[in-house]
Parts: sequence; C-alpha cells; structure tokens
Amino acid sequence: MTVTAPDYWRQLDLFSPDAFGEKEVHIVGVGATGSWVALTLAKMGIQNLHLWDFDEVESHNLPNQCFRLKDVGRPKVDALAEIIRESTGIEATAHNAAVTGETSLKGIVFLLVDSMDVRQDIWQGAIKFKLPVELMVETRMAIDNGRVYTIRPSNPGDIKAWEATLYSDDEAEESPCSSRAISPTVTFIASIAAWKVIKWQNGEDIQRELILCCRPAAIIGS
Repeated sequence: MTVTAPDYWRQLDLFSPDAFGEKEVHIVGVGATGSWVALTLAKMGIQNLHLWDFDEVESHNLPNQCFRLKDVGRPKVDALAEIIRESTGIEATAHNAAVTGETSLKGIVFLLVDSMDVRQDIWQGAIKFKLPVELMVETRMAIDNGRVYTIRPSNPGDIKAWEATLYSDDEAEESPCSSRAISPTVTFIASIAAWKVIKWQNGEDIQRELILCCRPAAIIGS
C-alpha cells in the first residue's frame, strides 16, 4: 500500500487541521520539550510550523529529545525539520538563529528556551502586548515533574499571573528546561503543552498553570 499523505480522520472530532488553517506556530527552542512539541503538532496536521534554535545536536541530547544518532553535529532545526518532513510530509520552516526581543512573532508561540533571563527578554520585546501573538505556552521541567503555563499575551490577568512566576537565572540552581530530564517526563510535558493548542482552538478553558507530577502521578491546574 502506498501512502501519499497522512489521514487525520481519527482525530477530526477533536481537532481539524483544516479548521486550524495556516495559523503560524513558533517553537522557540527545539531541545527536550520543544523537539517533541514540534513533532506532536506536526502529527496533528499543523502545517505552518516555525522552528527556532541555534544549537547543534549533541550525543547527550539523544536520550530525551526526538533526534536520531545520525543527527549528531547537525543544527537542531535542520534535523528536526527533516524528521517532521519524513514523518508527516509537512515542511516546517527552520530558523537556525536565536530569538530576541526584536524578533517578529505571531500566532501561537511556544517559549521553550533554556534561560529564564532569555525568556523574559523575548517576552518583554516580542510577545507581551503584541496583538499578532494570540497565545503563548511556556514549560518548565525537572527530572520527574514540570509546569505548563498558557497565557494570552494581551490579557492583563494572564500577564500578571505569569509574571508572578518568573525568576532570574541567578535565582535558579539549574536550568528548569534541560539540565535534568528523562524522556517520559519530557514527552508527558510536551503532550500536555500540545493539548493547549487543541483546547484553545476549541474555545475551551486553557488553564493558566498546570503542575505535572510523575512520581506520584498527578496534575494540578488553575
């Protein structure tokens, strides 16, 4: 049997790629969480994906990121774009560059860089009160737990709630994104983050904060 394109019929009662259309989705940082988020969204049929990162794949990335042995030494965005194309036929746009507060973003933004200071710079310059950005999803992770934040960047209540959770790199003992990670935790967080797109598209409560625990298993939302 020759397969020419994915058939999304099993998910259409929940999420329709055609209804989502050509809305841009930017994944800023395609490491542990970001690589799985991007692949999951592509598997859902989201077409207009933009991948942002300036790192290369290293061997220590392989246990918890979606890259392959043959990708070591390649730019992450190029390798991930190839994985997405081979898995789904979707041509994601690879940006082998850093996002800053001066970068133009729109649609849905997954803010998944390692540094909290860099997150705040991107937030202040490229996302906060920027009308073209309709939704932002941000995640944080430890080895067996994590958090998923979802905010509307022009909603004062969402802004106040999210900014209250911020801290500097100096206050963090280690990076909340990728210093300690194991694949089951990473894929769990990435799946919940991808669900935010489904809930937003369907007009459901996006929930500003979700606390995810793997040991013991629990999800706490607000």
